[in-house]
Amino acid sequence: MEKEYDVIIVGAGLSGLCAAFFLEKYCPALRVVLIDQASRPGGAIRTFRENGYQAEWGPHGFLNNVLESRQILESTGLDREMQTAPLGDFHRFICHHGRLVPLPQSPKMLLSTPLLSPAGKLRLLADLWKKPRIEDQTIGEWAAYRFGRGVLPMVDVAVTGTFAGDLNRLSIDSVMPGVRNLEKEAGSVLRGLKRKKNAGAGDVRTLPAMVNFPGGMERLVEVLGQNREMLLGRSVKELIRGEGGLWRVVTAQGELRAASLIMALPVNPALKLLSVLDKPPVSAIPGARIANVVMAFDSKAQIPRGFGYLAPESEQRFALGAMFSTHMFSGRCPEGQIMIEVLVGGRRHPERLELSDDEIVAMAYADLGQLLTLPTAPVYAKVLRPEGEIPQLEMDHPVLLRWRRQMEAKWEGLHISGFGWDGIGMNDMAKTAARTVEALAAGHGRSDTNAAVRPVYF
Repeated sequence: MEKEYDVIIVGAGLSGLCAAFFLEKYCPALRVVLIDQASRPGGAIRTFRENGYQAEWGPHGFLNNVLESRQILESTGLDREMQTAPLGDFHRFICHHGRLVPLPQSPKMLLSTPLLSPAGKLRLLADLWKKPRIEDQTIGEWAAYRFGRGVLPMVDVAVTGTFAGDLNRLSIDSVMPGVRNLEKEAGSVLRGLKRKKNAGAGDVRTLPAMVNFPGGMERLVEVLGQNREMLLGRSVKELIRGEGGLWRVVTAQGELRAASLIMALPVNPALKLLSVLDKPPVSAIPGARIANVVMAFDSKAQIPRGFGYLAPESEQRFALGAMFSTHMFSGRCPEGQIMIEVLVGGRRHPERLELSDDEIVAMAYADLGQLLTLPTAPVYAKVLRPEGEIPQLEMDHPVLLRWRRQMEAKWEGLHISGFGWDGIGMNDMAKTAARTVEALAAGHGRSDTNAAVRPVYF
């Protein structure tokens, strides 16, 4: 097999599918192919179905507050079939001293929340006088410096809910570059947000909605993959920059050639392939693995109205948190039952994933029972163990991003996106894919445009 294209996309996960979408939208004349060693597209996105129960192996949805994701929904017609769970209609809870407390999502709630002492609430205002530290910091160090240590449990759960990560390891420059730019420009986060609002950039506190589909997140993959040329079950053996400026992608089944190459694999497998071109500053980045414990209870269970809860490390819980799935989206379990998805493991506690399924279910149920009213044992339980891991954007990540820019500048036609470079969510993948296609169409490397300020939703 020897075939020539205009663009080869290595990786048919969400990043690759989004890149293919934007190429079709803005460069429809280009011949594009996706190649992946997996037998199915979608990467981490995979929906679980069994006996009337539906859950997710990977992402449980995405927020509808990013332009690029909305473009995908509107262009594919998925906006007419999607399910939405507005954040403004549901509480998000934090485990605080062994009970569930609503997380504040407005200044009024922040002033009245028991999560912060009166002194802790006043300490938030010190951000207005704290000079920015130019050097990168962990998220924990940065938050404590700017807003005081009292906010750390809330920051902890924000990190847990997104990365299943550790706030004392993740890089603030990598995870929230937009907020850091705002802080450095205005001298204060609060002052920067005020200026942004006054400049007509909108109210960053406006709460979006979580999006999923009646058939689960796999529906997104199904639609994005329609009418795409994909070579699945094809492992890439080597990348070669050939004569005439063509990229050669070598597989066991033959060779593909193209003027442009989009590397849309997750960071670690991408580094393995790219290392033959230039040695990266790190051979791999850390990852977090989780198990999703799907549990269903009869109608006697009393679950508060909300999305779910998260537990900071200081609470010493077994579970990272849980999603109240049937409160968010209908059709997830048989009628008359309530389904909860409990997350276990993460960056801090990989050892918990070594337990058997029965042990994980028993310990997760015991943990839940201390926080919720569960008169009976679960009528259904299933432990989902995703094969992949969640990339962690820790303190060496900014160096890796600089290396990516250098690679794209050095190797004409090379564009590097994928899970874990600029974030891990659906919205991150869509934004990065759009920027990648923009650079490809313009014939240059990645632009250093200011990163958007990413609101934090727990």
